[in-house]
Amino acid sequence: MTARVLIVDDIPTNVRLLEARLSAEYFDVVTAASGKEALAICAAGEIDIILLDVMMPEMDGFEVCGRLKADRRTSHIPVLMVTALDQPSDRVRGLEAGADDFLTKPVDDIQLMARVKSLVRLKALTDELRARARTGQEIAIEDAMRAMDSIDHNDGRILLVDPDLRHAERIRGYLEAHNRIDILANPADAVLAVSGGDYELALVSMALGDFDPLRVCSQMRTAEQTRTLPIILIAEEDDRPRVVRGLDLGVNDFIMRPVERNELMARVRTQIRRQRYAVELRQSVNNTLALAVTDELTGLYNRRYFERHLSILLQKAQQQGRDMAVMLIDMDYFKEVNDTHGHDTGDAVLREFADRLRRNIRGVDLACRFGGEEFVVLMPDTDSRQAHSVAERVRGAVAEKGFEAGNGRPLPVTVSVGMALNEHETDTPELLLKRADVALYRAKREGRNRVVVDAA
Repeated sequence: MTARVLIVDDIPTNVRLLEARLSAEYFDVVTAASGKEALAICAAGEIDIILLDVMMPEMDGFEVCGRLKADRRTSHIPVLMVTALDQPSDRVRGLEAGADDFLTKPVDDIQLMARVKSLVRLKALTDELRARARTGQEIAIEDAMRAMDSIDHNDGRILLVDPDLRHAERIRGYLEAHNRIDILANPADAVLAVSGGDYELALVSMALGDFDPLRVCSQMRTAEQTRTLPIILIAEEDDRPRVVRGLDLGVNDFIMRPVERNELMARVRTQIRRQRYAVELRQSVNNTLALAVTDELTGLYNRRYFERHLSILLQKAQQQGRDMAVMLIDMDYFKEVNDTHGHDTGDAVLREFADRLRRNIRGVDLACRFGGEEFVVLMPDTDSRQAHSVAERVRGAVAEKGFEAGNGRPLPVTVSVGMALNEHETDTPELLLKRADVALYRAKREGRNRVVVDAA
């Protein structure tokens, strides 16, 4: 995972320490010694996350954060406040200014990396959604940003998973004035409850008895209806190592016991507001793109959309030195499906394949129908290992279970996959697709039902 990190601190020693830690993990680090300088850097360039010191002269971190979040050009950039202040009121003030999270000095290395990686993943997904909106029509992102101004955090729909009803009722008492809270005492029912409950946030206690709270969270993350549901862990001090693991698994936030009312309310407001913004942004994209850029049969984006979006993301990847992969997929012996079972069955197989493809790629990946039985997936910020892992997951999801053919007997279907990566400064969309096509041809020639990566 790579990203451009802005460190804002007026003390050079602090800057050098954070810069060394982040550079060792291959992050691209930019520094600023004042709030004014930080605002200028963010307005002028591509910053993925900001580590912002609170105590600075002229303009403190709270004011800098407030200005960043008030500016539409920078409001989507995650802000991680780094502070020696450890009072709950300080955290609440930062969250109300728009901060996405906190680190307390002296900064723990594990906490630093877990928080940064979690927020970078969030930023990557937001960037991809914004890029898709721009690819369709600029008005989509404008509508979404206008909608952000009207999004509030009241009347949130929250599921609290906690078998200790005394603790659960106390948490509900903190939040129920502005939210609707359901308490679930049996963690085994968590995935079923969130899937059917139209929730905007899940609060999960780390004290679940015989149940592993991280298993509960990971199951929420793998369910289709709850893949983007924000999750906040409620933890004890001894749970910190598992909390860090939870953040790596995709948990959005945590709060330590004893739970401070105002901090909990602020963190809940932040997550609900962010969730509603993401929903609004997705809806805006969907409404605007419509049929002009989607394939009518499968509902995936079409070739016209893909080629334009590939040009945009390849240019961005080359400018910022980022990885990117293209996955070209072809259904094996598909002509025989049409010839033997008819085109109606062939169409049903294509639709089912598109559904399996969606379920087995990541949120940031863009899937398109390239034409006929050929599909393509664009994978931003993805190296060879990650791309191969996703491609194998897609291939396996197709081969492991037959497709409905209408005669009661499942129809076996396999796919061949060719992949190419952005590896050369001279790469163009045409060259990248050509290399993926060559790799796909090799997969066909070597026996089909396999993944081949271009060795450029």
